[in-house]
Amino acid sequence: MASHRKSRIPGTRVAGIRTPALATAALTSVALLSQTAGAAPSDDGRPSLEEVEKKVDDLYRQAESATERYNAAKERTAKQRKRADTLLDDVAERTQRLNDAREELGSFAAAQYRTGAGLPDTATFLLADTPQDVFDQRQVMDRMTGRQKEAVDDYVTQQSETMKKRREATESLRTLTETQGDLKTAKATVQKKLADARELMAELTAEEKARLAAIERRKRGEAARKAAELAERQKDREEAAARQDGGTSGGTAESSGTATASSAGSSYGTEAEKALAFVRAQIGKPYVWGATGPGSYDCSGLTQAAWKAAGVTLPRTTYDQVNAGTTVPVSQARPGDLVFFYDDVTHVGLYIGNGMMIHAPKPGTYVREESVYYDGESSIHSVVRPA
Repeated sequence: MASHRKSRIPGTRVAGIRTPALATAALTSVALLSQTAGAAPSDDGRPSLEEVEKKVDDLYRQAESATERYNAAKERTAKQRKRADTLLDDVAERTQRLNDAREELGSFAAAQYRTGAGLPDTATFLLADTPQDVFDQRQVMDRMTGRQKEAVDDYVTQQSETMKKRREATESLRTLTETQGDLKTAKATVQKKLADARELMAELTAEEKARLAAIERRKRGEAARKAAELAERQKDREEAAARQDGGTSGGTAESSGTATASSAGSSYGTEAEKALAFVRAQIGKPYVWGATGPGSYDCSGLTQAAWKAAGVTLPRTTYDQVNAGTTVPVSQARPGDLVFFYDDVTHVGLYIGNGMMIHAPKPGTYVREESVYYDGESSIHSVVRPA
C-alpha cells in the first residue's frame, strides 16, 4: 500500500525466506531453548522461538502486501478489459461507416462513367443531341460534384478516426496483457508466502506451538490494556468537550461523556451506523485473500463491503482507501473510521470504539473484534474518516 501519497503501490521485493537447511536449523534451535516463552537467542546465534514467530508473521504480512497488489492488478485488469471491449466495439462501428462511405464513393464513380462525366466540354457538346441536353447534364453534374465532395470528405474523416481507434484498441489490448501478467505474478507471490508460512508452522512441535500460543495471549493482553487506555483518553476528551459546549457540572458531564462514548456511531451519522451493523454481522467469516464477500473477506474487501452497505463507495485496495477520506488522530477515532497499519499501509480494520476494531486479520483466521494495538502501538499508520 501507499502512505498518504495518492494511490501508489510499492514495488519493493522481499528476499526469499529461507532454505530447507535454514528451516531445520531454526527448528533444531527451538528445541534447545529454555522452557520459558521469552527465552533469548542461544550463544551460537540460532533463532529463538520469538524469532520463528516473527518470521511467520513477516510471511503473513508479505502475503497481505502481495494480496493488495493482487487486488489492484485485478481491478486494473477488469477496467482495462472493459475499455478494450468498448474500443473494439467502436472500431467495428466505425469500420462499418467507413465501408458505407466507400460504397457511396463507388456509386458516384459508376454514375460518372454512365453519364460521361469527366469528358472535355467540347466532346460533351458534340455528343449531345441538343443544346438543352448539354445544359441539363451540366446542372446534374454540378449537384453531383457537391455531393461527391461531401462523400470524399466523409470517407477521409471516417478513415482517420477508424485508424485512430484501431491504434487505441491495440494499445489497450497490450496494456491488458501486461496487467494480466501483474495479476498472475501477485497471485503466485501470495501463494508462495502462505505456503512458506504453513510449512514453517507445520514443522513446529506441539510444545513449541503451545509456547507460541502463550506468547500470543500475552500480546493480546497487552493490546487490550492499551485499548482500554485509549478508550479512557477518548472518554476524558469527550467529557471535556461536553463541559465546554454545555457548561454543565462535572457529574453531568461525566454522564454525558459516557453516553457520547456509547453512541459515538450515532454522532458519526447514519452511514457509520450502517457500516458498523454490517461489519458486526460478518464476524466469524473466514479471511480469504482477494475476497470481497459475502462468504469471506480480506481486510480491504471487508471495509469496502461495510461502507458499501452504508451507501458509500470506497476503493478496492488499502493503498487507495487510505486516501479516501479525512485523516484524524488515533485519539479522535470514531466508530466507523478506517484504521490503517504498517508503513506500507498493507492492513486495515473498521474502528468500533473503545480502542477496538473489527477486521479480517490474515489467512487461517476469521473476521473478529480486536484491539487496534493487536500488533503494537507502532504498527498503526493512520486513521481515516471516509464520510
